Amino acid sequence: MKKRFISVLLTTAMVLSVALTGCGGAEKASAKSDGETGKVHLKWAVWDYSLIEYWEDLAEEYMKANPGIEIECVDFGSNDYSNVLATELSGSGTELDIVSIKDVASYATLVEKNAIIPLDEYIEESGVDLTKFNGVTEQVAVDGKLYELPFRSDVWWIFYNKDIFDKKGISYPSNDMTWEEYDELARSVADTTFGSEVYGAHYHPWTSTVQLLGTLDGTHSILDKKYDFMKPYYEMVLKQEEDGICMKYSDLITEGLHYSAAFSNGNVAMMNMGSWAVTTLLTKLSSGEFDPELCGNWGIASYPHAEGVEPGTTLGAITGLTIAEESVNKDEAWKFINWVTGEEGAKILAKTGNFPAISNDEIIEEILSMEGFPQDEQTKEALTVTKMYLEAPYGKELSQINEVLGTYHAMIMNRECTVEEGISKMNEETAKIQ
Repeated sequence: MKKRFISVLLTTAMVLSVALTGCGGAEKASAKSDGETGKVHLKWAVWDYSLIEYWEDLAEEYMKANPGIEIECVDFGSNDYSNVLATELSGSGTELDIVSIKDVASYATLVEKNAIIPLDEYIEESGVDLTKFNGVTEQVAVDGKLYELPFRSDVWWIFYNKDIFDKKGISYPSNDMTWEEYDELARSVADTTFGSEVYGAHYHPWTSTVQLLGTLDGTHSILDKKYDFMKPYYEMVLKQEEDGICMKYSDLITEGLHYSAAFSNGNVAMMNMGSWAVTTLLTKLSSGEFDPELCGNWGIASYPHAEGVEPGTTLGAITGLTIAEESVNKDEAWKFINWVTGEEGAKILAKTGNFPAISNDEIIEEILSMEGFPQDEQTKEALTVTKMYLEAPYGKELSQINEVLGTYHAMIMNRECTVEEGISKMNEETAKIQ
């Protein structure tokens, strides 16, 4: 695909220039002026342009449909994207129009710096139906105002190895399981025989694989500063470790075992993981890096839920778009954002193996058409999310809270303290954060 008007800020020198000199002194990507082209020129802040296919696909398709627009992707890299972007948007002088939001923490920073604008008037004037985002936009509203719209969504599912269940003669995980039923299923399919272990469940060392299970009731979140609701989930996972139902946290840390590598070994029955794992699994199976005899027969089930919570409720994270406060092309920037976050943008995203923030039958069919993607009805049903709670909802104290929760998560999982002691310290330490 032909690349047009793409500027890439990838070299260390250029990134440091932006970070150190700020907006006024930052080296700007070259661009044709409106006078030279007769078109409106929009600059779009992105990361990892050469690695993430959908940036170019979205820009190209929009320009084809709107010949009066030129879109220039400005790549700030991935490792320090949020910090460099915040520096670029501070003060005045930036030439950016469209801003990609990587996570909630950076979103909070940009809102506090008044570097991006609320989109509410545009949303109302354009008649955007926010219900299509499954409740996500409510979780990133700031004082009743919405500063971003999501276009990509990463949701959590249960990935499972069908062959393991078939050999045991046990039914696959359903799309309507409580966590208690999930625990029972993991135990029933596990094999603790030394040398031929089969793990009923797998938990990557991230805090999210344990702590966030308690936030699916819609009542709690990691911003609560009271974390007693996490206790039953820690107890479940630690007991599974003790009984050989899942691998130990300490072993995973020592080995540095990636979740995809664990699943590819063919001895993990179920794994709670985000939708980003799909592309990795399909790519490595296709390339031969993963043995299809071990992990090629897989499926997806909806995330388990607390008692009384609607099936199809899950965790997730979003990638959003917004408009820079300094943009001189706000109306045109909004039109692009409205298009990307709508059905047209969603179809393009799905074709690249990524999951849009909205869904319908046509978008689901695009996902199912990916080579190697499971075609069973249960997997297809699991693609429909009824409610998604953000892993990290908007909050000014989010980064500090995450640091505390991460510290005591590791201590609990390493048995350096009891569950009760760890949660007590979480409550105590986060209460000090103002």
